[in-house]
Amino acid sequence: MKILVFGKNGQLGAEILHEGLKFKHKIIGVTREDVDICNYDQVSKIISKYEPDVIINTAAMHAAPHSEIYPEELFVINSFAIHNIATITRKKKIKFINYSTDYVFDGTKGKPYIEGDIPSPLHMYGLSKFTGEIIASNYDENSITIRTCGVYGGVSGSRVKGNFVLNMLREARSAKVIEVSSEQIVSPTYAVDLARATFELLDKNPMGGIYHLVNSGYCSWAEFAQEIMNLKKNNVKIKPVDRKGLSGGIKRPTFSALANIKAKKLGVELPSWKNALKRYIEFLPNNI
Repeated sequence: MKILVFGKNGQLGAEILHEGLKFKHKIIGVTREDVDICNYDQVSKIISKYEPDVIINTAAMHAAPHSEIYPEELFVINSFAIHNIATITRKKKIKFINYSTDYVFDGTKGKPYIEGDIPSPLHMYGLSKFTGEIIASNYDENSITIRTCGVYGGVSGSRVKGNFVLNMLREARSAKVIEVSSEQIVSPTYAVDLARATFELLDKNPMGGIYHLVNSGYCSWAEFAQEIMNLKKNNVKIKPVDRKGLSGGIKRPTFSALANIKAKKLGVELPSWKNALKRYIEFLPNNI
């Protein structure tokens, strides 16, 4: 299969390119310098140029305090750009895969969310991704939206904010005690496993709709941070703090772990979050 990947330099996009080759697909990656996905004509032109069988969109704008005050760019990238892609993929009968987030939920369920649970975002980022889900399904009913959670990977993580693991390791260089949220329960997910599972799902030729792909199990961010220190044999003390879901000026769901139900029925499963974290720590250079 020929696959066109939007956002090839991102934390997930880089792994999609790498893992796709293992599945013997022809992978073409593009950046925002190559195409502005918010521009319909540019999207149409690059799709016509490469004529892919599948489009995987990993480009997105993530949560930030200023997005609550100035959400326009957030919605343009996370929502309206999806219209550009989905309109074309439906017309050309190209399989479209997009990614969403656990942040479409409000965290009040108290146990992992399944694909059929009704979203109720708490902030603009979650709302923009939920809107993107609706647009994808409305404009291309065969499109696949993959919800995931707490993604981390790569030597440097995402270009904007690194990732949780790298940030903890960097803070641990100078801190003796690190305060970490104890009330937010998540399913942290290794980008390598997410990329691999994406291709495993694609190979099953699934029906369009929502799928959850996360490393199995769940934990608080404080528990995750403690496991990082344990694996690095670092004596920094992790101090669990109940922040009532507030972080970076944004209200976040307190229990947003996801359950992989639909993909599991097709035979697609991801390893446990502890197994994934161990492999990531082993992958990172010793000086990080």
